[in-house]
Amino acid sequence: MSKYPEYKKLELSQISKDILNYWKENSTFEKSVSTREGATPWVFYEGPPSANGMPGIHHVMARTIKDIFCRFKTLQGYQVKRKAGWDTHGLPIELAVEKSLGITKEDIGNKNSARFISVEDYNLACRKEVMKYTDQWQNLTELMGYWVDMTSPYVTYDNKYIESVWWLLQSLHKKNLLYKGFTIQPYSPAAGTGLSSHELNQPGCYRDVKDRTAVAMFRIVDSSKLKVNGKDVYFLAWTTTPWTLPSNTALAVGEKIEYVLVESYNNFEKSKVCYYVLAKDLYEKHFTTLENIATKVAIEGLSKHFDYIPFSEKLLKEKNLVQFSEEEFHELSHIIHDKLKFKSPLGFIASEFKGSELAGIGYEQLLPFTQPPDGDAFKVVIGDFVTTTDGTGIVHIAPSFGADDFRVAKQNRIGSLTLVDKRGKFLPEVQDGVFLYGEEFVKEAYLNEEEKETEYQKQKHILEAAGKIKELKAYLSVDERIVLKLQEEGKLFKKETYEHSYPHCWRTDKPILYYPLDSWFIKSTDAKERMIELNKTINWKPESTGTGRFGNWLENLQDWNLSRSRYWGIPIPIWISEDKTEQVVIGSAEELKTEIEKSVSKGFMQNNPLEKFTPGNFSKENYLTFDLHKPYADSIVLEKNGKKLFREPDLIDVWFDSGAMPYAQLHYPFENKELIDSKKYFPADFIAEGVDQTRGWFFTLHAIATMNFDSVAYKNVISNGLVLDKNGNKMSKRLGNAVDPFSTIEKFGSDATRWYLIANAAPWDNLKFDPEGIAEVQRKLFGTLYNTYSFYSLYANVDKFLVDEQNIVPVSERVELDRWIISELQTLIENVTTYYEGFEPHRAARVIENFVDEHLSNWYVRLSRRRFWKGEMSVDKKAAYETLHECLLVVTQLMSPIAPFFSEWMYQNLTSPIREQAIKNKTPLQWESVHLSRLVKIEKHNQDKNLEERMELAQKISSMILSIRKKENLKVRQPLQKIQIPVLDKEFQQKIEAVKDLILGEVNVKQIDFVDESHTQIVKNLKLNFKTLGKKCGANMKAVQAYAQSNGNKIISGIEKNGSYGIDLNGTQIVLEPEDVEIVPVDIPGWKVANSGQITVALDVSLTEELKNEGLAREVVNRIQNLRKDKGFEVTDRILVKIQQNSGLDNAIKNNLSYICSETLTNDLQLVQELSSVNSVAIEVDELISTLISIEKQN
Repeated sequence: MSKYPEYKKLELSQISKDILNYWKENSTFEKSVSTREGATPWVFYEGPPSANGMPGIHHVMARTIKDIFCRFKTLQGYQVKRKAGWDTHGLPIELAVEKSLGITKEDIGNKNSARFISVEDYNLACRKEVMKYTDQWQNLTELMGYWVDMTSPYVTYDNKYIESVWWLLQSLHKKNLLYKGFTIQPYSPAAGTGLSSHELNQPGCYRDVKDRTAVAMFRIVDSSKLKVNGKDVYFLAWTTTPWTLPSNTALAVGEKIEYVLVESYNNFEKSKVCYYVLAKDLYEKHFTTLENIATKVAIEGLSKHFDYIPFSEKLLKEKNLVQFSEEEFHELSHIIHDKLKFKSPLGFIASEFKGSELAGIGYEQLLPFTQPPDGDAFKVVIGDFVTTTDGTGIVHIAPSFGADDFRVAKQNRIGSLTLVDKRGKFLPEVQDGVFLYGEEFVKEAYLNEEEKETEYQKQKHILEAAGKIKELKAYLSVDERIVLKLQEEGKLFKKETYEHSYPHCWRTDKPILYYPLDSWFIKSTDAKERMIELNKTINWKPESTGTGRFGNWLENLQDWNLSRSRYWGIPIPIWISEDKTEQVVIGSAEELKTEIEKSVSKGFMQNNPLEKFTPGNFSKENYLTFDLHKPYADSIVLEKNGKKLFREPDLIDVWFDSGAMPYAQLHYPFENKELIDSKKYFPADFIAEGVDQTRGWFFTLHAIATMNFDSVAYKNVISNGLVLDKNGNKMSKRLGNAVDPFSTIEKFGSDATRWYLIANAAPWDNLKFDPEGIAEVQRKLFGTLYNTYSFYSLYANVDKFLVDEQNIVPVSERVELDRWIISELQTLIENVTTYYEGFEPHRAARVIENFVDEHLSNWYVRLSRRRFWKGEMSVDKKAAYETLHECLLVVTQLMSPIAPFFSEWMYQNLTSPIREQAIKNKTPLQWESVHLSRLVKIEKHNQDKNLEERMELAQKISSMILSIRKKENLKVRQPLQKIQIPVLDKEFQQKIEAVKDLILGEVNVKQIDFVDESHTQIVKNLKLNFKTLGKKCGANMKAVQAYAQSNGNKIISGIEKNGSYGIDLNGTQIVLEPEDVEIVPVDIPGWKVANSGQITVALDVSLTEELKNEGLAREVVNRIQNLRKDKGFEVTDRILVKIQQNSGLDNAIKNNLSYICSETLTNDLQLVQELSSVNSVAIEVDELISTLISIEKQN
């Protein structure tokens, strides 16, 4: 006869390995798709990883989240196809190759370089690099139980994929959404390419940095225009990037901003009186006023420093500085700065004017290394971006390094100076031999340590030899040296160290520059409103990401910079004539072949590289006859109207590659056209990736779908949070806190790891990863389920019981405890289904945990255990087996999306003995895998909320009694006489009476007495929770406190009866909730009291001799049962027991003999005068009683 498998211990890691083999042998994953053929599809898109890096523990979490919902929807009967993919282009691959080959971008294709590598060889290296860790990714995918089709993944470097991408771009071009523009764009010198705005908005791209800033002095050419004669006048402009000052060609002011002409002096040259122009609102930020001085003198009692200086009356009367002699001026500045400690110079407003009056005024070039090749320069222009929130209200304009600068310069025909190259280095002419040396990096972060040391030694030699610095102790950045140069030349008004946020390249971690680039753009702003509209239809988890991070991004959308100046990627499929008059945008390989044939016929090309390609043949072999990557695409010359057309040299932004995956993975529109057009495989029902993809993959999917198909790309999306270390720090190899997913899974098993990652935080919240938490999951959930199954299989096999699906005891005919757990099971089905449907797997996990621990194991099994091992098979015993089997089976299925291996193992254990019969009868347990089964549905007729409520009361009351026992050190095996429960009403009493026997049995007490709440001796005190009430009451806190002192019993009664209590304070209603108060019961003589919400219990803790003896008898039962286990007796073995007499124990045994024998399957229990220590075991019954005992089988 078949029987349920039994095990000696739980080994989750081994279970995973065994089940993985089972799945492979039975093609279970493939069957999960094929058995749903013809069913409604549920579409999932896999965001492609790059296999040139090792997977981490965060990938386990991300893939678990994806796997959960695909498995759940399969259980619901949907067909869920899951195609894997590889993201094979982009900076991560190129930078890794450059590092491994010891080259830089400048070496690629550069035959003059000592480290020359051809583009062809370089791209071959990239093609190998991108699949470097494929085996590890596939291994992790299997180990963690992530079901995804890796046998035929989409690969973004495949020609079919590229062809679909080209088609999408051609489609955008036909809609006039593709254009070329010369603009200022984010540029990464370290990566050697421009970046799109969404790349610049990846998490962590903006970082706080400390830079040397300068307020520079731009001398006005003709000061008479401001009605100043004989004195120098300067515009003051603040910059956080002094390295851009050599490229300055204009200053911008706000047209309606008020400006002032200030008479003052230079802090670095205090004897020279001159005039400065800046915004009036910022005057006191940069200058000390007489009011400032008077206030400080008055407050600090410093009149001796001010009132008695020889020129104080002149200063107060004339309010200018011209009147003072050089000696007087020197003394004045000494008092202001050295004695009064003001940092800013004293300044007087000489005149005021609007920004419009300053337009057109010329100034001297600040750092005249070279002149702009064209356009006007070095004058004031109006800028609509100028504000007075910071700086001076005058903006230094370097058109080559700022988008606003570029725009305003173009509007005013101002020339530009681009004195920094794409390496991030100054051009050779930016040098003076002292402070600046030409061809040096403008950002310190671009230098490695060796380069920095070389530069430092160079600076030290030059600056010390020139007498500019006495002893240079560290490298000085370009910004610091430009500031020194300005100070030396009398052009510096102020210098500071300023902390601000600055963008960094998301792949190199180096600062970016804003740089003039000729780039191709997608006019995404034309579709902005539609993108916003469609986004509102997407179910974002969390919602705040969709409305906030993503929604705000769309509100501030910019056109998409598509161009990338790199080598390994999809080439932009645009060919243009040298005179820019002719253009061809290619959308397919067939079209390209046709265009090349035209070019060959004109003699522009010798042969057709796509000659062997056969249009309409979609075989893999046919698409391997050519390569669309560099350098092959670059060698293609096309023809139009007799002119040669050359391909635009840039690549496509790799984010467009990944955003194209819904279509390109299907080779749309060349194959599978109906899957997209008829919405069979588009849009996705669900996607999930990390929060960093919010402005990456999530955006590009949305943008391409909106612009090409006027549709969302996905209906539901989870934006995963981060996996941090247990201290809340971001994991990294550098910090040594990264967690190896392989060793973690090997140690704890995939299921415990997955469960921990899901149950401990919402998917979108950051998780603090602690391996101890996985160990706890092993013990608390999987250990409990294993023990529960072991209990079931042990007694079922003893009784030779197997579930018969066609002969089940009706639930209505089972005892109340069975009906209760079945009702709770229906509630569990309802809640878990709701949480999975709502994309909240953490909630599903937690209610499963609670059911297993609080309801199934700690209550149902414990209270039912006697039914399993006592007596012969009966209807009640059969019902108990069926009830426990159903609970285990349903829990197994509900947890299977999160814990696929253990649930499969449990399912096989529970169903394999009856599988053959189930297949024959076509009953639910016919499925060979839990993952092929159909999701159980709630049976409302078996759900009894009143019963659940009564049992919850029993559990709460039992828990309160047991907590009193623990506090009073009263073992549960020690019977007690009485519980007293004050009741609020008859209904409340009836609910408790219905479960009274359960409570008494659970807590080992003889009786429950109910007393009217108003007549009980139990006293309850009220304590207010000031933390919650402080926010709620505010100024009424004292009044609430006073009311509570005189009306405590009313408040307690109201909260216990109604769940809240209202206080009216002169028309202001304050509602006290349970969390606002603590109800503290007071013990009464002989009784111990506990309270929880509306329930109060009092336990009689006094012990009679009879109760003590009964307690000792229960201890003896426990010791005998332990000895049975230690000796390996079967649960059905009958025994002979001999106990050595003990005056403190004998009466307890005699008075409870039948109870002891019944509980331990003892045929004969003998009290003997003496036992040999050789054949007996010493036992301690309690701390005062010890004796010897022996047991032997009597079957």
